[in-house]
Amino acid sequence: MIAAESEGLARPVWGVAALLLACADALNARFAAVTVRGELSGLSRPASGHLYFALKDAGGVPALLRCAMFRRAAVMMDFAPADGQQVELRGRLALYEQRGELQFVAEAMKRVGSGALYEEFLRKKALLQAQGWFDVAPKRALPAFPRAVGIVTSTGAAALSDVLAALARRAPQVRVVVYPSLVQGAQAPAALVQALQLAGRRREVDVLLLVRGGGSLEDLWAFNDEALVRAIRDCPLPVVSGVGHESDISLADLAADLRAATPTAAAELAAPPRDELRAALGLLAARATRAVQRRLDTQAQRLDFLGEQLAGRLRGLRGHQQRLALSALRLRGCMARRHQRDSQAMAYMHARSMRARGLALAAQRNRLAVLQARLTQLDPQHVLERGYAIVADEAGNVLMAPGQLSPGAILNVRLARGQAKVVIERRLSTETPPEN
Repeated sequence: MIAAESEGLARPVWGVAALLLACADALNARFAAVTVRGELSGLSRPASGHLYFALKDAGGVPALLRCAMFRRAAVMMDFAPADGQQVELRGRLALYEQRGELQFVAEAMKRVGSGALYEEFLRKKALLQAQGWFDVAPKRALPAFPRAVGIVTSTGAAALSDVLAALARRAPQVRVVVYPSLVQGAQAPAALVQALQLAGRRREVDVLLLVRGGGSLEDLWAFNDEALVRAIRDCPLPVVSGVGHESDISLADLAADLRAATPTAAAELAAPPRDELRAALGLLAARATRAVQRRLDTQAQRLDFLGEQLAGRLRGLRGHQQRLALSALRLRGCMARRHQRDSQAMAYMHARSMRARGLALAAQRNRLAVLQARLTQLDPQHVLERGYAIVADEAGNVLMAPGQLSPGAILNVRLARGQAKVVIERRLSTETPPEN
C-alpha cells in the first residue's frame, strides 16, 4: 500500500497485486468452506488431470461461476462428470490473481441430478430413437476415394481451419466446398438445415462434414435440434459429424452416417491420406510387376520346352518328307508306266473296235442289200410291170373277185404306166375259187 496526501488527509493507494491479495484474504476469511449446487457447463480435462468448468443455476438465472478442481481432488471422484449434470461442490472461493477472476476451487464433487438442458437432451434422444432416426441399418458407408468434400460450418470457426489444414495435409487432391452456416444461437439450427439441403440439391461433393469446435452444452445445443436430425438422415450425401470434443455427444452425432471425435478426425475419416494411397498403389504396382514377371518367366520356360519339342518333331518331319518325296517319285514312275500300258491297251482296243465296226457294217450292208432285193420283188409296181393291174371301186377298196362287180359300177384300174376308169357292162362269170 502506498501512502498519499491530499488536502492534509492520508488516503491509501493500492497496487494491483496488493489489492487482489487483500480481496483473496477477505474471501478466504468469509468463504473458507462453501457448498454450492449447480449445473456443469464447458467441462474440460487437460493432460495435467485438472478439471476446469463453469457452474450455473439450472433454473435459467443468468449467473456463471468459474470453477477449478485440481488433479489430487479429481482422482477421488466416483463418477465421470459431463456437461449438463447437476452437481454439488464443496470447496472455497478464491481469486485467480493472474487474470483477476473469481473462481471456486472445488475439493469434492457429488452428482445430484441432471440439468435442465441435459434432461431435454435425453428426452429428445429417447423420442427420436423411438422413431428410428438413429437406426444403424440405413446409414451409408463413406466413399473410399472422394473427389470432393463438403464442409458445413461457420466460416469464422476454428473448426474450419482445422479441417482445411487436415485435408491439405492428408489429401490435397480432394476439392473442398464450404457451405457456410451459423453453428451457435437460436438461428443456427435453421441455418444448418438450409446448408445441408443446399449441399444435397447441388450434389457437387461425395461426402459432407458437419463440424464445430468444442464448447458447453449450451454452445452445442443447435446440434440437438430435431429438424437438423431429420435433415441429416434425409440428406442424399453421406454425412460425417465432428461436433465438439471426444466427450461431447450430440443428436447430430447419433443421426450422422459416421461420428468423429473432433473436426480434425472427421476430415481424416472422410479423406484417406494421399501418401498412404500412393504407398498402397506402389505396393500393388510392385506386386503386379512381380506377378507379370513370374508369368513371363513361366511362359518363357514353357516356350523353350515347346520349341525343343517342335525341333524334335521337325527333325522327324524331315525324315517323313524324304520318305514322302521318294514315295512320290516312285508313284510318278508307276503312274507313267501304267499310263503307257493303258495307252497301248487303249490303242489296241481301238484298233480292234474299228475292225469290228468295219466287219459289222459290211455285214449290215449285205443284209440290207438282200432285204432291199426282197422288197423290190414284193413291190406292186414290179408286179404291174409284168402286165398285171389293180382294180378298185370308187371307195378305194381293191376288188378280188367277179362277185364284187355289178353292171354299171365305175372302177379304178391302176396299170404299170398310169390309171384308168372303167364302167362294168356285164359280169361274165361268177367268182372263181382260188387255186391251191
